[in-house]
Amino acid sequence: MSRYAYLAGGCFWCITPIFELWDGVVSVTSGYSGGSEKDPAYKDVKAQKTGHRETIRVEYEEGVEIDFATIMDIYLANVDPYDSEGQFIDKGFSYTLAVYYTDEEQKRIAAEKIAALERESGKKTFIALEPFTAFYEAEEYHQDWHLKNPEAFEKEMEESGRKAYFSKDR
Repeated sequence: MSRYAYLAGGCFWCITPIFELWDGVVSVTSGYSGGSEKDPAYKDVKAQKTGHRETIRVEYEEGVEIDFATIMDIYLANVDPYDSEGQFIDKGFSYTLAVYYTDEEQKRIAAEKIAALERESGKKTFIALEPFTAFYEAEEYHQDWHLKNPEAFEKEMEESGRKAYFSKDR
């Protein structure tokens, strides 16, 4: 049975590929969550006009090498949880971190993982933990952007400083 995780990790182009490396992940879709505007457009989200964050939807087969706790570990290892302004070179609300939980179990697991990270680091994290309400798929050219634009993706990862965070082994 497929399950879903909704994670705002800054630029959705940059956070998508790490999840695709894991067995049990069926798909990763770029989109928008958290705002009140229905079916927002990228230009408006990026301009901070909608209250949405760039978000990915991770569809996974729970128990097939992955579960929500593992998804949270991957997420936390591939973002900067201490940046309140956004992620790396992308600043503004639409690039801030959030976990949109779909049930109480996801909420509990996410809260425990975030609290453990704060205890271990001695630092406050800036990760919103909010109930899932809606997900709007981003425009088609955003889907699998790293595959469609490998050179631009590599440049973005290098120039943003995000490449150092991109790791399946964290």
